[in-house]
Amino acid sequence: MEIKDNTFARQFETMVDGKMISVEYSFQEKKIFLTRINTFEGFDNEELINVFLKNILEIAEERKLKVVPTYPKITMFFRKNPKYKELLPPGIKI
Repeated sequence: MEIKDNTFARQFETMVDGKMISVEYSFQEKKIFLTRINTFEGFDNEELINVFLKNILEIAEERKLKVVPTYPKITMFFRKNPKYKELLPPGIKI
């Protein structure tokens, strides 16, 4: 999966079937807030979203960022994948 970090639009992007899906973010200090998942109409491939999120979390880990999920689907991803909880900042419980 090829992921582009579009810093101007503040989102990670990837192409699926010639259409873009993205995860919007914002920064504060050494934290990245994942604020929204954007998909196209009719898209319902949860497994692909999970792979996309895993790749984004690897990027955050490489950049030594803590991750704050503010979007419900991303919060659910953290609940279902406890190995990523180490990326949460101190004091954030999911």
